[in-house]
Parts: sequence; C-alpha cells; structure tokens
Amino acid sequence: MRKGDPYGTHRVIEPKGLLPQPAWKIDNDMEIYDNEVLIDVEILNIDSASFTQIEIEAGGDESRIAGIMTGIVKERGKHHNPVTGSGGMLIGKVEKIGPALESKSELKVGQRLATLVSLSLTPLRIDTIKKIHKEIDQVEIEGKAILFESGIYAVLPDDMPQTLALAVLDVAGAAAQTAKLVRPGDKVVIIGVGGKSGLLCLHEAKKRSGVTGQVIGIAPREASKKRAESTGLCDTVLMADAADALDVMRKVEEASGGEMADVTINCVNIPNTELSSILATRDGGLVYFFSMATSFTAAALGAEGVGKDVNMIIGNGYTRDHAAISLNIMRENPVLRKIFEELYT
Repeated sequence: MRKGDPYGTHRVIEPKGLLPQPAWKIDNDMEIYDNEVLIDVEILNIDSASFTQIEIEAGGDESRIAGIMTGIVKERGKHHNPVTGSGGMLIGKVEKIGPALESKSELKVGQRLATLVSLSLTPLRIDTIKKIHKEIDQVEIEGKAILFESGIYAVLPDDMPQTLALAVLDVAGAAAQTAKLVRPGDKVVIIGVGGKSGLLCLHEAKKRSGVTGQVIGIAPREASKKRAESTGLCDTVLMADAADALDVMRKVEEASGGEMADVTINCVNIPNTELSSILATRDGGLVYFFSMATSFTAAALGAEGVGKDVNMIIGNGYTRDHAAISLNIMRENPVLRKIFEELYT
C-alpha cells in the first residue's frame, strides 16, 4: 500500500511543495494511503460565508448551487471555495482505516464521525447531491472523503441528533476561543449574535464575564435580534448593519456608557465588517475575527488607518477541547438547545 505523509502533502497536485489547504488542486482518488481514513460521506456542512456566496452566485436556484459545488470539487479535488477561500466540514461513516493508523487510532470501521478539519483541505468526491438545506447551509450527498493522519475529528454523541451535532461542531472553535478570551467583568460585543456561532459565543461570553460583565449583541434583522434576546444571555441587543462601522461604533458607545468593548467577537458571514469590530473595541482591547469573510489585510490596515491600538486574533477553528466545550453547551443550556433544534434538525 502507498505510504503517505501525516499532513497529506502526498495528495497535493499543484502547486507542489504546499500543504493541502493552501494548494489549488489536490488528488481526490479514493484509494487510500497507509495512514488515511476513508469516509462514506452523508452530509456536508458548508461554511456560512462560502454557502452565502454560492447561493448569491446561483440566484438561490438549488440546481445551480449543486452545479457550483460539484464544479468546485471537480476542479480542485476538495470543496475549497475560490471566492471566500473557505470550506466547511462533513459527517460520514468510517469505511476503511489504513494499516499504519489502525494501531494508533481509536477509530473503528462503521463509526459515525464529524471531521473537525476544513473541507478546503479534505480530498472529496461528490457522486450525487441528494438534498440541499439552504436555511442551514447543509447538503446531503453520496460521496467519499479522506481524513489525513493529522486530521482531527469527533465521534458523534448519542444524546443529540447528528444534524444538531454537526451544526455545533462546525463552529466549535468560536465558543471555545470565547471561553479562553473573556474574563470576569469584561464588556463583550458579539457581531452576528443571532447566527449559530454567535449564539454559542453568547453562552460562553455571559458565563465567563459574569454578573459584573456586560454582553452586547449586534444583529442585522429583527428575527436575529429576537432570537438573541430570547436566550436571556444578552444585556443589550442592538440592530445594526455590521458593514456600517460608524453606526456600530456609536451604538456600542451608547450601550457601553462610552467604555466600548474589552472583547469584540465577529461572527458574521458577509465582508466589510472589519472596521465595525475595531471601532467597537477600546484601545488595548481584543478583537476575535471568527468570520471567514474577514479580510485580514483590511483589518490590519484599517486599524492602522483609524489609529486603534487593538489586539486582533485570527479565527482559528481549533482550540484544545473545542468539540467537547461546544457540544456541552447544548447540555448546559436547554433554551439554546431548543433554538438550535428548531433551526438545525
């Protein structure tokens, strides 16, 4: 059997020398190497920024959405949106484990898992698109995928529906990073508070900032505002266009008594929201850009341009124990779980 590199570099077609994520094209032949796992794919959870872009390009037409998705995979060997640069994740069943991994991995053939690495680096083959769930960015397919030796995953829990677990695991890094970043007494602003990552961050922000902290949510529409308010976790929910930096700044200034945010968390799925996050944050504060629609060039140069001394963190989708932390929110918070069940199951 062919021997593979732990990081999957043996799958890179072009440009040679890169890892699978930044590479333009990778090999999606489903004959596994000795250190790979073959997955029978059931559901793709497309990154929100990516799915939104595809849906807009397709004019909302499901057959065109399917065509764009299969076209990306055919061209690149992975679902790596060339516009947003993002991917998503998947649910599937373990079909085969390479012999070099059998003694090292706890995985077993037949187990159902969610990959916790991006589709933008995952060799993928789509045979059939069975159903598109536009409202939750999920796509049911028949197909195969490869998990590299270095790839992280979560075996799906028994105490919740798989579509619910997938929705949570897709954004698990956001809540876990929030748990690390927010301190007691912090003023926290969450931009995009009504979406799935925003809601999970809301739980952790309130939990970590405590009774002396303040959690301010920013939502684009009345429905998102009401959803965030229904959790009982926000001290204030403001309705604002996240791309309107001055409006966001003024509203946060008023809501925070002029102190601005100690921590701002950006969870939106649209571009041009970098300066809203920066201007909402006090000097010396921290901005966590979880959104994959973020331009980090715009963030860096934008902060410089407005003279803001803020610390900015790239939205790393992985932090230690992020799957366990985020799934546990569904167990800790019945109100939030009910909202997620209504939206994602």
